[in-house]
Amino acid sequence: MSFEELRELDSRYMVRSYGRHPIAIDHGEGATLYGTDGKEYIDFASGIGVLSVGAAHPKWTAAVAEQAGRLAHVSNLYYSEPYIRLAEKLCTRSGMAAAFFGNSGAEGNEGIIKLARKYSWEKYGEGRGTIITLNKSFHGRTITTLAATGQDVFHKYFFPFTEGFRRADPAIESVKQAAGHDVCAVLVELVQGEGGVFPMDQGFIQELVQLCEDRDWLLLADEVQTGIGRTGSLFCFQQYGVQPDAASFAKGVAGGLPMGGFLVNEKCRHVFGPGDHGSTFGGNPVAAAAACAVLDILDDEAIAQVQEKGQYLRDGIEGLDLPCLGQTRGMGLMIGVEVADGLSNKELCAHLNEAGLLCLTAGPGLRFLPPLTITKDELDKGLAVLKSALS
Repeated sequence: MSFEELRELDSRYMVRSYGRHPIAIDHGEGATLYGTDGKEYIDFASGIGVLSVGAAHPKWTAAVAEQAGRLAHVSNLYYSEPYIRLAEKLCTRSGMAAAFFGNSGAEGNEGIIKLARKYSWEKYGEGRGTIITLNKSFHGRTITTLAATGQDVFHKYFFPFTEGFRRADPAIESVKQAAGHDVCAVLVELVQGEGGVFPMDQGFIQELVQLCEDRDWLLLADEVQTGIGRTGSLFCFQQYGVQPDAASFAKGVAGGLPMGGFLVNEKCRHVFGPGDHGSTFGGNPVAAAAACAVLDILDDEAIAQVQEKGQYLRDGIEGLDLPCLGQTRGMGLMIGVEVADGLSNKELCAHLNEAGLLCLTAGPGLRFLPPLTITKDELDKGLAVLKSALS
């Protein structure tokens, strides 16, 4: 089907909630994708951080095909091996105690919000359900996770929101000012993705951990974008030397299939009982088998290379000395790039996509989230497109 035919059918039958680029992707291998017209694209977006092991990884493809041929779904009324193996892998490598599986990042965040409120209700009773979130944060598109999101640009049109959230700046005094007798938890992205790729200050996180311990608040980590190796450790909280009470995950966990969920520490493993929370497709055997393959591919050695690749890419971008771009920031292969004053990051992103480099925006800048398995050759090709397109 030609691109024109695809665009016409999309316009006719799809809700127009996406501002799509005029590109149709047909297939790919690794960090190289190909349009329906045969054009080659270097993938510095990975489906917004989803294609953690790239396109068509043979180990991932084999795991999905094998499980699809055995059992596609059974529901959580019964046991099945893939989700159990996945929970073991995630808990063993993260140091957390137990897992819950859903379908998306928003669902994972909804789950840890419910967890914090039930923990507090059972221990302190009614009236202690407020969760502090940070300005510039992003936690999802559902009504509740939008209420938690610290960016007003996402809030228009959708009022009234779920109650029970209060915002603060990423500074301990600001969090203390937002505190009150009604607070039960703090929800934080250790690197704010949609807000512009801003890593949290190490000292602030350490102070936040202590504050949560002192007041018996749960520390909730939104690892939807930072998790599964993206920042150079399986979960970003491991680089900060902390263990949250609960951490959500999604995006790259199943390498392209819909999966999300959360992990809890020992303190919170028994908060939910039967009937307190659920997800029809959560722990789906095919998605779980895919996620097991992802974790096998992203072993400790592969994740250690993520930091090296990230530094190589950041050095390469800054070394181009392009006047339209400024400093880089981020962790691992989660990289934000400043855009010069007076220029539109959306226009630059569209120009790069057209030139053959798929990328993203975040806040006022550009965002690069390549597959974690990207090769040096693919990184160099992407940098070459960046240079030729923006010089």
